[in-house]
Order: sequence, then structure tokens, then C-alpha cells
Amino acid sequence: MTQPSSTERQRPTSFAFWTVALAVAGSCGATAAWAQTTYPVTPQQRATAQQTAQAGVPLSELSPKAPDEYTVKPGDTLWAISRLYLLRPWRWPELWGMNINEIQDPHRIYPGQVLYLDKSGGRARLTTRRGAAGGDGGTIKLSPRTRFDSLAGMALPTLNPSLIEPFLSEPIVVDANTLDAAPRIVAGNDSRVLLSRGDRAYARGNAESPLVEKPGPVQHYRIFRSATPLKDPGTGEILGYEAQYLGKAQLQRGESTTIETTDNKDIITVVPASIDIIASREEMRAGDRLLPEPPRQLLSYAPRAPSTQVDGRIVSVYGNAVQYAAQNQVVAINKGTRDGIDNGHVLAILKNGETILDRTGARKETIKLPNERIGLLMVFRTFEKVSYALVLEINDTPRAGDFLVNP
Repeated sequence: MTQPSSTERQRPTSFAFWTVALAVAGSCGATAAWAQTTYPVTPQQRATAQQTAQAGVPLSELSPKAPDEYTVKPGDTLWAISRLYLLRPWRWPELWGMNINEIQDPHRIYPGQVLYLDKSGGRARLTTRRGAAGGDGGTIKLSPRTRFDSLAGMALPTLNPSLIEPFLSEPIVVDANTLDAAPRIVAGNDSRVLLSRGDRAYARGNAESPLVEKPGPVQHYRIFRSATPLKDPGTGEILGYEAQYLGKAQLQRGESTTIETTDNKDIITVVPASIDIIASREEMRAGDRLLPEPPRQLLSYAPRAPSTQVDGRIVSVYGNAVQYAAQNQVVAINKGTRDGIDNGHVLAILKNGETILDRTGARKETIKLPNERIGLLMVFRTFEKVSYALVLEINDTPRAGDFLVNP
């Protein structure tokens, strides 16, 4: 975009830090549209703003290394900046001094802004302004220049987008019957058994819902394979089925039928739909299922502690045959929307203490070691009974079965 030759801008004095949106967009046009959009504020966000407006946090909540000034740099994330200032970074809405009158169009955080820490009155608050430190305290003057930049990289995301963007569209949790009822690949072109990007394939729906063309834009589908059951480590309940993401396809021609006459008899023959594989993560084959491509999502994360007590477990490590998770890895947890879990909820990870045999006493005795806190994770995608979360910080190795509690 082009900057004006000269202008004066009033410094924003406060902003709703947690409502910075992460755009999942595949083109510059889509990203530009996101950057120009005003996002709605949820009732919960508004209530939080009303409760914490201009309150700040106690000085005891500040990190010992919290700087008085900090210039935002390209590559920063909101979580990293809050970790720089706070011992408990999920309390950042309080630190940023909400301005309720401006919350419908919250200020975003950009590289080049300077953050100022105010410790007056025994409470800590942050304010910001564009540009470098210094100035007359009223306006910032921009010298004449022309600069072209992608809108996609300007506002800071809550987390590093590359860590979670694939998981916003790839993993899907379904019930036992959803994939069975979905259209399926029946063959590849030229008798191909394994399919990848650029290949033509053929697919069919079921008798009640054939795979046909519909008016409007070209239809796109995501391709999945056999769903893996997600079982609650505590109760054994099947929470859903995690479908394995393989790639994407575009419908070129819908299913149809032909009628051929043989020995004075009309024989109806099914002609499957033609699809082109336009993206592949793994090779596809006959039997894999197609689900409609969902609309692009613009998600606003509100990292915060849940308002009610959570007693959860890690179910599995996504896309891995092992049970152990590393930092910045995605895990499935046994709590979803039915349990009040929402995008942005931050949970503490407790290592499930081992059960061991104590041989040090007069007689052998089975004991269980205490559960120890070993890190934090943040929920970024929810389903009814299960959610996906990003492991933010760890000081030990989380694994399937570890406990989750309020931070």
C-alpha cells in the first residue's frame, strides 16, 4: 500500500490487545480484505474490558525483566511480548488498559510501535504509539516517502501463524458416520493407484447424495482417510474420530448416467464425477473420502484463563505415532464446546506422576508420584467434545494422558 506524502496522526493511548485477528488466507486479495475488516467484539470480550478498563495489573505480576520501553520488531508475536512483560502472560488484557469506547475498532500492534510501561499507583499498564521514541507527546509526523508492503505482515499475530495455519483446515473431528456417507474416490486416471497433485481422479457420492455440480463457484473438496478414534484417557469415551488429511481436489464434472441398449434392453451405467487433485500432503487412493472445502476463517484469539474450573487430559499428539509432544506442537485434548472450552483458552499441563513400587521401606508398597506442572498450551480450534491446542511452553516433555488445569 502507499503511504501519504505527509500527515499527522494522533497516538493511540490504548487498545484491545487480545482481539488481534489471525487471517487464514491464501491470496494477497483475501489478506488485504482481512486487514481492512472491523471485527465484532464478543460479549465476553466486552465484559472483560468493562471489568479491567484502565485497571492494569499489580506490580507483582510483572516480569523482573519487564522493560520500560520496547519497540515492536518484525517477527514478534503478542504472546512473546506479553511473556516479556508478565509472569502470567494470559493476563495481558488487564495490562493493556482497555479503552471501552474504542473497543469496537481496536488498535492493532505493528512493528515500529513503541510500548511504554506505566507503573504509577501500584498498578502496571502499557500504552503505545507509532514510530520511534521521543517526540512532542501529541502527534507523530511522517516524513514524505513511498513504501510498498504486504498487509499480511503488518499487524502482529497472537502466535506465529506458521505453527497453526495448517491445523485450521487440516484436522477434522467427525462422528462415526460422517466419512462413511461422504463421496469417495473410486479410481485414478490411466489406472493410477496412487494419486498426487496434478492427477485426474474419479469419485462418487452415495445413492441419496450423488457428487454433482452446483450453481456458483467451482466446488473444492478436502480429501481424508480412515478416521482414528479419539478416546478420553480417563473415561474411555469415544470423543470423535480424527480424519487424516491428505490434500485438496477440484470438481471438474459431476456424476451422471448413460443409457445403452443391448438386446433391446436399456442398461443404465453410472459415470463417476471427474476431480483434479490440486494439493497433496500424502498420496491418495481409491476409497479416500471427500468433504466440502469450508469457507475461509478469520479467527480472533483471546488468550485467557477459562472462567470455570477445567479438569482435562491430553488425548493425543496430532499427526504423530508417538505419545510425546514438543514445544510448538499440536495436541488434541478431551474438552470441547460442550465443556465451555473456547478458542484462546490457556491451560497448564501437569505431568501425570508415575506409579512406582517403593522398595525402600520395611515392605514393598505401590505409590504414585505427584503431578508436576510442566508447561502451558492454548486452544485454537474446538469441536463438541475435543479441541486442538498449541503447546506454548514446556520444561519437561508432555505426553498423551497428562492432565490439564486452569493456569
